[in-house]
Amino acid sequence: MKRSDTGMDEEEIIEQLEDLAHRLGVKVRYEELKKDGVFSPGGLCRVKGEDILIVNSKAGVQDKMQVLAKALTSFDLGRVYMRPALREFLLRESSPTKGD
Repeated sequence: MKRSDTGMDEEEIIEQLEDLAHRLGVKVRYEELKKDGVFSPGGLCRVKGEDILIVNSKAGVQDKMQVLAKALTSFDLGRVYMRPALREFLLRESSPTKGD
């Protein structure tokens, strides 16, 4: 498994993101998302007042990490405890200059 520059491997980051989602009251579901010729890694939605994060089960690890991070950074994380390496990852993923 590939290690990120946070010192955690990719699976560990995904597990930490899933745990964070759970603590925020967000359900994470992995489903195969099919649409003719269009790939979607997933996203956050609200169903009957409940936040649900649907992640494409066929997406690559990097796509899964990005979908989870993008959705979770839409919540107020200021008062939520998380490992410093995970907070750093989320800050980097939500940065408007990401990829520059």
